[in-house]
Amino acid sequence: MTALFNVILLALELYTYVIIASAIFSWLYAFNIVNSSNQIINTIGRVLYNLTEPALRPIRRFLPDLGGVDISPVILLLLIIFVRQLIILNILPMFRGY
Repeated sequence: MTALFNVILLALELYTYVIIASAIFSWLYAFNIVNSSNQIINTIGRVLYNLTEPALRPIRRFLPDLGGVDISPVILLLLIIFVRQLIILNILPMFRGY
């Protein structure tokens, strides 16, 4: 059972990096730092969007309009940190006694 939770923790950590990469990419795209007509850049953007948007969309529905500032990635990262700490501090110790 510990191995399963370790895999879940690893997946959450990897998804954290994907969220950060998506946020940085969106800034680079918004400020025209990356070439938006490049096919590789568009592919990377679509992949990051498809990986993060299903988790960010429900959060955005509940957030008020902040005038162009999107804090949904920050809230999602806080939720991931909460879940990771919940697993590490409360769930894993129950299975380490075996």
